[in-house]
Amino acid sequence: MAKVQIVNTSGAKVGDIDLDDAVFGVEVQEGLLWEVVKAQTAGKRAGTAATKTRSMVRGGGKKPYKQKGTGNARAGSNRSPVFVGGGKVFGPHPRDYAVSVPKKVKKLALREALSLRVQEKKLVILDKFEVEPKTKAVAAVLAKLGAVKALVVDVKDNDKLIRGARNLAKAKWLAPEGLNLYDILNHETLVLTAPTVALLTTALSPKGDKE
Repeated sequence: MAKVQIVNTSGAKVGDIDLDDAVFGVEVQEGLLWEVVKAQTAGKRAGTAATKTRSMVRGGGKKPYKQKGTGNARAGSNRSPVFVGGGKVFGPHPRDYAVSVPKKVKKLALREALSLRVQEKKLVILDKFEVEPKTKAVAAVLAKLGAVKALVVDVKDNDKLIRGARNLAKAKWLAPEGLNLYDILNHETLVLTAPTVALLTTALSPKGDKE
């Protein structure tokens, strides 16, 4: 097990914690991380881009000009794609970009991301995150920890932290239940509280994966 120090909001060491290697010490596969992030971001795409086909545009009820004698090519409708204002051929239509990823793969990706932050020494563990419910106060704590662009993960009943972190420009708060790969990788530092470490160790343990 890897041993990491626990600090307080002033950055002073108050103890040590043993991290489970099954969650915080696994081999990092960049390809897997890329695939899961790609799937996560694809699911956020609106997929609402659309163009009108010739059956959707207005007009076209009457043949635009007679069949012969005009010098023009034969045409039966001004809704044809060859006319200005006509329908579009092979244009985009609403679609769902979501990609399905197995739960076991998502959990493995989270374990690898946590392990990556441990390897990079970009994981900060606090005994508890007690702070005034003000943006300035939370920002000051993160500055002391050297974690300006940080993802802070703490229990969802810490109302003061949630209110204080709401307007941070570079940092973000998440509950353990909402921890995801994209946010971990999108922030330089990961800040966890000791109770959160216990929750994540239980939730992400490979022992809970179904064969």
